[in-house]
Amino acid sequence: MTTVVGAPALSQTDLLRELEPVVEQNLERHMAVAKDWMPHEYVPWSEGRTFAGVLDGEAWEPGQSRMSDVARTSLIVNLLTEDNLPSYHHEIATVFGRDGAWGTWVHRWTAEEGRHGAAIRDYLLVTRAVDPVALENARMTHMGAGFESANHDDLLRSLAYVSFQELATRISHRNTGKITRDPVCDQLLARISLDENLHMLFYRNLLGAALQVAPNQTMRAIVEVVKTFEMPGSTIEDFTRKSVQIALSGIYDLRIHHDDVLSPVLRAWGVFDLENLDEDGERARQELAGLLSGLDAAASRFEEKRNTHHEKLLARGQQPELV
Repeated sequence: MTTVVGAPALSQTDLLRELEPVVEQNLERHMAVAKDWMPHEYVPWSEGRTFAGVLDGEAWEPGQSRMSDVARTSLIVNLLTEDNLPSYHHEIATVFGRDGAWGTWVHRWTAEEGRHGAAIRDYLLVTRAVDPVALENARMTHMGAGFESANHDDLLRSLAYVSFQELATRISHRNTGKITRDPVCDQLLARISLDENLHMLFYRNLLGAALQVAPNQTMRAIVEVVKTFEMPGSTIEDFTRKSVQIALSGIYDLRIHHDDVLSPVLRAWGVFDLENLDEDGERARQELAGLLSGLDAAASRFEEKRNTHHEKLLARGQQPELV
């Protein structure tokens, strides 16, 4: 791979071809370190019993759930996010293609991700943590809307987005497991988080290589993704209220997004140390610095508001639920 400063932008086809060897290398690395696991082994099947319906089981009641409200909300958001896998597959298969190492990765990633939703749903239903009718209705509504991201019509933006998103998802799963206070659920989500971390590393390595091949294009792609980033579950019904509840509990908030997602990935790419940028690339890098500064300030303001909110709860004799 070679870089020519000031060279014209590479086409999508050129980028796919230039990065193909990196995909092959990282696919081999992934297959060597990824460990297959069986979703059914993480579900406490002995707790299950028949629900009301055609088999004339027991109706679900809120008191059957051991979960706190915030833990249940986060689990449902995580599951509904995973449910849109068919749309995600379509998005990345469209930009990455289905041939060669790119196609092999697309299908492998999809197969690994498919375990996540299956295992979480089985856990929730077996433990009666959620209303099964409401959960199914939410799934139909969410999947009926599908998923479409402007980032996935461009290879570089797509790679930048999934690099951040996979890490964000890993953290969300991991913190959700902790806040459930259930060792079984915590173990399940910790296992899922391991997959998400490997997926992040795959995409992060590809985008890192793209910075060497097309530094100015890639820097601009990173800026656009950071500027417009939304989690894939943002189209879930009533997502704003749910995301505020999740943020107040410390499962995922602006501080985590800045400190534990954006910053470490950008550091791994060495974006502020690159020396082969032209004027356009440098402008993008300065814009990125400004975005990070603004996000850091917004995170601090949110932390202050959250502290005030928690102080009010304590004054009323209520204990805030935190990770």
